[in-house]
Amino acid sequence: MSTEYATGDACALPAPTAAACALPSPASTPGRRWVGPSQQERFGMLRRARSIAIVGASNNPARASFFVATYLLSSTAYDVYLVNPRESEILGQPVYASLAELPVKPDIVDVFRRHDDLPGVAQEAIDSGASTLWLQLGSWNEEAAAIAEAAGLAVVMDRCVKIEHARFHGGLHLAGFDTGVISSRRQLLAR
Repeated sequence: MSTEYATGDACALPAPTAAACALPSPASTPGRRWVGPSQQERFGMLRRARSIAIVGASNNPARASFFVATYLLSSTAYDVYLVNPRESEILGQPVYASLAELPVKPDIVDVFRRHDDLPGVAQEAIDSGASTLWLQLGSWNEEAAAIAEAAGLAVVMDRCVKIEHARFHGGLHLAGFDTGVISSRRQLLAR
């Protein structure tokens, strides 16, 4: 047996370099200075929440808000409230014209609105008594985050409630779908 194997040196992992361990910081993404909550903090937000209001809910099955509403209504225990002034019913659920019209204080306000609308929605979330402002994938508005945080709300930006919930609860496969298979091995795709 060679000395190399006897000492275990050949099996040792190289020491990580500082560059290899560094995660991209918000400052390394142009225009982003705000730092969001950790994975554990997001898990806690979702775990404590009992109600979610989806602002910008759509009756169009091609829209992300429709997909998220479908998931939340069918796969979670949350009380889901849909908000859109141009709709009266989506997925058999009543739709409210604004957060102010909701019959409850939502724990999470999940937002599917244009960038320029986000600061106003942040103020509406504050006024509704929400505890968390959640901006969906692709939504990043530091002004809205600052407004919400100044009023004591937790803020999540550029993350999907559906994806986060499914990931934390074992319903997310590598492709983003629940396969129904529980395994520690990756499934081979048929060619």
